[in-house]
Amino acid sequence: MLSWMAWTWPTALFFIALFATIGLLIALEIRNPGGDARKGVLGLTTTRGDRLFISLLGSAYIFLAWLGIMGTPLWAPLALAICWGAFCFWKV
Repeated sequence: MLSWMAWTWPTALFFIALFATIGLLIALEIRNPGGDARKGVLGLTTTRGDRLFISLLGSAYIFLAWLGIMGTPLWAPLALAICWGAFCFWKV
């Protein structure tokens, strides 16, 4: 049934984490409507969803740049992406 894509455990865990994060954002939106808008260091007024999108987009660029310049292993860009995500949710 799922043979159209080469599913691996890392791929499955990525999608599970992504959907769990979206579920968490839905629960937070139900609990505290309005998206918790605030103005950050970039001068943008962002909500939780905006900050998630910026962090995921930035993480993708970090991984692609690392793969293009350095190659594997991917532990260092993972650490950079986690730091970028934390920065986005705290300061953006």
